[in-house]
Amino acid sequence: MSAIILESSLVHYEALGRGKPLLFLHDWLGSWRYWVPTMIEMSSSYRAYALDFWGFGDSDKVQTRYTVEGYVGQVSLFMDQMGIGKVPLIGHGLGGVVAALFTERFPERVEQLMMVSTPLQGAAIGRGLTGFSGGENPAARVLGRRLNDSVYEPVALEAAKTDGDAVVHSVRSALSQDLTDFLFEIDLPTMLVYGKQDGIVQVPEEDLLEDFDYSVYAFIFSEAQHYPMLEETNKFNRLLRDFLLHKDDWDKIQVKDEWRRRMR
Repeated sequence: MSAIILESSLVHYEALGRGKPLLFLHDWLGSWRYWVPTMIEMSSSYRAYALDFWGFGDSDKVQTRYTVEGYVGQVSLFMDQMGIGKVPLIGHGLGGVVAALFTERFPERVEQLMMVSTPLQGAAIGRGLTGFSGGENPAARVLGRRLNDSVYEPVALEAAKTDGDAVVHSVRSALSQDLTDFLFEIDLPTMLVYGKQDGIVQVPEEDLLEDFDYSVYAFIFSEAQHYPMLEETNKFNRLLRDFLLHKDDWDKIQVKDEWRRRMR
C-alpha cells in the first residue's frame, strides 16, 4: 500500500506503469480499487494514479473534509506532493464532480477531462444516494444484490471501509452543484460517459448533450449501468485510450454500435 500525508492526514493511493501521469477519481460507492482494470490497461503508456478520498478506502476519516470542495483541495495537494504539474483527469460519479470543479479552479493543471456517470446537476443524483443516512455499507444499500455479482467484485472488496458520513455529506454538498454552465464554457477536450441503464445517476437529456460546444463529446453505453468501466471494460478502455490519443480530433475515436455518439 502506498500512502502520503496531506494536511496531517493519511491519503492512500496506488500507481501503475511509467510515462505521462494520468489520475483516476472514484465514486461515492467504492474506492480506488475498481479502477484497477483500466489502470492496468493504461499502464503500458501512462503512469496511472488513483487515490482514495478522505473517508473512503484506506484514507483517513476526516469528517470536516467530506465535501466536494474538500476533495478538490485533496486532489490539488496530492498533485503537488507527487510532483504532477498537468494531467488528464478521469472522474466517476463523485469523482466526476470533483474533477469538473478542480478543472474550473485550476484549468492550467488539467490537459483533458473525462466525466463518467457524473450528475451534471444535483437533481440528477438518485434517491439511493440522497436517501442514504449513514451507519451502514453504502454500496450494499444502494446496489443491493448487484454487489454480489462478480462484475462488481472490485467495488465489493472495499465497500465496507467507507465511512457512511463521507457519502452523506459529500452527496449533500454535490446537490447544490450545477455543472452545465461550466461545460458550456470549457475549452479543453472533455468527454462525458454514461450507461443508459444507470439507476444511480440520471443520464442527461440528449438535447442538452447536443447543445454543448464541440470541445465536449458524449458517449452513452446502451447496456451499461453505473459502472461502464466494469460492465463494458474492453469498450470503456478502448474509448479512454482513443480519447487520450486523439484529443484534438474526435473523428479518430472509434465508434461501435453499442455507443451512442453525439453528432453535430
